[in-house]
Amino acid sequence: MKSPVIFALIILVLGNIFSALYDVSIKWLPDNADIITFLLLRQCGSVLMLLPIWFMARKPVTGHFKLQLVRSHLGVITSITLVVGLVSLPLATVSSLFFSAPIMITVLGYVWLKEQISLTQWWITLLGFIGVLILLRPSNIEWAGLLVLVAAVTFSMNQIALRKLPKQESPLVTLLLYNLLSIPVLCVAGACIGFGDVTMALIGLSLISNSFLLAYHFCCIVAYRSAKASDIAVAEYSGLLFCVLFGWLWFDEWLDGMSWLGASLIVLPTVLLPLILACVRRLQRKSVSVLN
Repeated sequence: MKSPVIFALIILVLGNIFSALYDVSIKWLPDNADIITFLLLRQCGSVLMLLPIWFMARKPVTGHFKLQLVRSHLGVITSITLVVGLVSLPLATVSSLFFSAPIMITVLGYVWLKEQISLTQWWITLLGFIGVLILLRPSNIEWAGLLVLVAAVTFSMNQIALRKLPKQESPLVTLLLYNLLSIPVLCVAGACIGFGDVTMALIGLSLISNSFLLAYHFCCIVAYRSAKASDIAVAEYSGLLFCVLFGWLWFDEWLDGMSWLGASLIVLPTVLLPLILACVRRLQRKSVSVLN
């Protein structure tokens, strides 16, 4: 495996630890908390935290403003749908559904970026899709589960869009604009449906969750600009393991038998099938060398 891919995989695993901690922080939201108000506080906090760093970095700019605008609006959809899912469903269930995103990243990489997808990757995608259906359980589907799936789709589109940005463009300006350009959208949404109360607890929680989310986004920007999306998407699954662990430790949540089956169909083929095929090819090469 090439060193840029190894580096990107390590960075993405680290990012998914921060992502799991962000999900945990959302579970701590008070029952009466307003989601739009919380997200607006989080985005404003992000901008205030990033601005001093942006100034110290000599105010880097972007040459792809339209793409940054699209990414920020997709991010708003992801944030709202994911937060609703997290406050409505167990952490492990939300994580299992959301981590169908690597499958979507692989498919979108093929459609939008013309990245080559092997037959093995198509099998992984098919098995992962079956796993998503098992988790959703169409005969007893919950609207919150569908919202999490929407979050996974928009998240995948956002990650693929990162590949359109040149490596020379500063990750800092990408992160800053991602948060800054989403503020007007959240203000409009809040004006339409009304804002909730702003409490010190909500402000503190928004700052904590914001720190985790900024760290995750920074890791994603670095990782997805360092290697092909289809080469490193597997590392996104590490976040599922961390979420299941944290859900068990802090919220006494656990997956039932069918959910474990669905999650396994999403995760295990991605991890095991390439390893099995690599072993088979190695044995074939050895057999050929022995016969010769």
